[in-house]
Amino acid sequence: MSKPKGFEKPTGFRDYTPHVVSKLRTIERNVLECMERWGYRQIITPTIEYYDTVGVASSTSDRKLFKLLNSRGTTLVLRSDLTAPIARVVSSMLKDEQLPLRLSYHANVFRSIEEEAGREAEFFQTGVELVGDDSPEADAEVVALAIASLQAAGVSSFKIAMGHMGFLNGLLEEVIPGQTTEQEQLKEGLLGRDYVGYRQSIEALNLEPKLKEQLEAILRLRGGKEVCTHAVELSSSAEAAQSIAHLCAVFEVLEAYGVSEHVLIDLTMIGDFSYYTGMTFEGYAAELGSPVCSGGRYDNLLQQFGRSLPATGFALKTNRIIDGVHGITIEEKKPVLIQYTPKRRAEALTEAARLRSMGQNVVTLLLPEDGAGASAVSVEARNAQAEQVITYGPEEGGR
Repeated sequence: MSKPKGFEKPTGFRDYTPHVVSKLRTIERNVLECMERWGYRQIITPTIEYYDTVGVASSTSDRKLFKLLNSRGTTLVLRSDLTAPIARVVSSMLKDEQLPLRLSYHANVFRSIEEEAGREAEFFQTGVELVGDDSPEADAEVVALAIASLQAAGVSSFKIAMGHMGFLNGLLEEVIPGQTTEQEQLKEGLLGRDYVGYRQSIEALNLEPKLKEQLEAILRLRGGKEVCTHAVELSSSAEAAQSIAHLCAVFEVLEAYGVSEHVLIDLTMIGDFSYYTGMTFEGYAAELGSPVCSGGRYDNLLQQFGRSLPATGFALKTNRIIDGVHGITIEEKKPVLIQYTPKRRAEALTEAARLRSMGQNVVTLLLPEDGAGASAVSVEARNAQAEQVITYGPEEGGR
């Protein structure tokens, strides 16, 4: 293996130039302020966690975790999401706080990837967790806040696809009871949006035509509130019926929020089925085919940290918004240039400090004692770099 060149970096990691950082920070600030207005308080957790606690509790598959050893030989991981670390904190440091808890975050996360173009091993997420409330109101709140957060991030045209894990679980157990392997295979097809593969898996089951139709009909359950009616007619499972009732209640709350125009019910949308336990959703921007946010209910996670509490939340995929959505335009704020000769340094730097204290961006430039070259520097700065040029030189007698 050849030695990396001096300008190379590991695959999946990137440099953020000043303009991109400005966009990132603007999105971060706008979204966190939006979340704060909804009552969510910001939390920060460590970049590195223990594998045996947060690592195994994470929704990220084991092969995608960045693992390392500390000096005692204990396995650590770089955080791959924020939900598991926050669950750890809620179960320990925040165990005496009144429920429900509303927490927000913005942080970089790390996931090991295959070396292929366009995939990132480090990226940013901005999101919330609502802990201690299992009601449709809570699920609707995080969906409505996701919509408000996307708008705050500059995403103007998007759709939220909302589903429920319980409906699919109930339907599969009704049609192919006890066939865990086959159920997982069908879920894999839906999770990967491989509908051809999903239909092939149905054919391989050798079911009666009526049962095949039941499984295939889920692919048509996409739309508005009318989907709830069709879903109830499709399955007689008690779990499926309860799940649809919950999902419809969530949709009714979203109607009260006035945001249901952004939401469609999609019962093929199951999220990570090893992680979510109830309502799940994904947000798609008009410019992108991949999700810019995702979330849902995960009522079993906190049990792994010794505290059984329901929870729901979401995360914006901030990098995708930065790179693929053109909603936020960053106008570069040009600084004032103060240029000066050595003898007038004190005056110039005092003025620079005064302007900075007033919120102005200021850069300084030392000129030769005789002022030679001052004109050329001033013209260049005025035309390309500076909003205003102030000169402290030998001939000005001031500014």
